[in-house]
Amino acid sequence: MLQRIQSVYLLFASLVLFALFFFPLAHNVYVAGKPVSIMVTGILQDDNGAQKHTESFTALTAATAIAGLIPLVIIFLFKNRKQQIMLCYAAIVILIGYSFWMAQTVKGAVGSIQLDARTMGIGLFLTSISIVLLIMAAKSIQRDEKLIKSADRLR
Repeated sequence: MLQRIQSVYLLFASLVLFALFFFPLAHNVYVAGKPVSIMVTGILQDDNGAQKHTESFTALTAATAIAGLIPLVIIFLFKNRKQQIMLCYAAIVILIGYSFWMAQTVKGAVGSIQLDARTMGIGLFLTSISIVLLIMAAKSIQRDEKLIKSADRLR
């Protein structure tokens, strides 16, 4: 199960999604004259060197946890490769929608302030990395399926 390369890709995709809890989506954005960091858990405001929550994103936090669990669930469906492939592509579509929702949340939090390369956090790019890992996992599962079918023909 874990010795297959697609399991490694799926594990890394899950870890990358769970990393969203630790990396900001945007940081050092000045809203109302105070620097804030925007994470999937909410808006953190810098107050005399200490970070404190000013607003929470409960739905986005729950969606992040669910999105991070999907690749882990796919790993354990190793007996049904067709279902694994279908779920990989479904997870990709879900992550595209999730990325859009996350971007709209950041846009709504910063208002009319324009984000540039200095203020964008690594969290905005983590879902893209996860999508690439899911594509690689789906391709590896398809190669496995093809290998199994060719071995069955030889028997």
